[in-house]
Amino acid sequence: MCPVVTLRGVDRMETREVEYFVAVAEELHFGRAAERLGIAQPPLSRTIGRLERRLGVRLFERTSRRVDLTDAGGVFLAECRRVLDAMDTAVRRTRRAAQQQRLVVTTRPGTGPGLLAEVVRAYERLPGAVPVEVVFTHDQLGVLRSGAADVGLMCGRDDLGGMTSVDVAEESAVVLLPPDHRLAGRSAVALAELTREDAYRDSVPPYPLDQIVDLVSFGRLIVVVGGSVTNRIGDCVVAVPVPDVPATRLVLAWPDGGQNPARTLFVRTAKAVAAGRATLDRAS
Repeated sequence: MCPVVTLRGVDRMETREVEYFVAVAEELHFGRAAERLGIAQPPLSRTIGRLERRLGVRLFERTSRRVDLTDAGGVFLAECRRVLDAMDTAVRRTRRAAQQQRLVVTTRPGTGPGLLAEVVRAYERLPGAVPVEVVFTHDQLGVLRSGAADVGLMCGRDDLGGMTSVDVAEESAVVLLPPDHRLAGRSAVALAELTREDAYRDSVPPYPLDQIVDLVSFGRLIVVVGGSVTNRIGDCVVAVPVPDVPATRLVLAWPDGGQNPARTLFVRTAKAVAAGRATLDRAS
């Protein structure tokens, strides 16, 4: 039996009807949509016609040569995509809850690398821990909202709407410079000085850390990053503190609602590891 969604003022609608509509709306051709769905064209056309009658609106403008979405059809397409995405997410999260054999952590490349590695090692030593898989991506929120990951380590400046989050640590800002740069020997650099440099970029490019380090060493890039990268940049790049750039908060975040014992233990471990690191930093 096909799943159904309920629309106020409309009889119960099958997910199949939503999928059929989305296929036609994306292809703008009934023949191609039918081929994509693996069905014949006549039942597809009948389904779309029945859907329009039930909604009381015309979703498509049809001529002998082309098919176009109406304004109402465009709105319905956006809403139908959200419905299908939500159902896919619900299925993934439900299956993960029933078969929790691993914990998926997502993070951007280069975000708190030393901290995350230490947390994972500490967590996996604990009784009741499950294996951890780390997913590196620049779309952490998308991965979390889709249900493909259980928790994300990210910067506190990200938009965390719909997420539960806890602060884990702070990272002071450093600028990466070539060793022969005129500012490389300084004990600290002001942001205003950096903005006058031709190679300066005000945001970190979406590249792997190794590529960023190479670009800096070639003199093609100057960028401010979190201080945790300093143990991974080698000798070809110099990291200089930038005191007037606020420290970046590192947070663990996950979608609101739902219980996950493995995630709860991981978050508790991360806070303990970060607290221990802070104590060592103050002592040194």
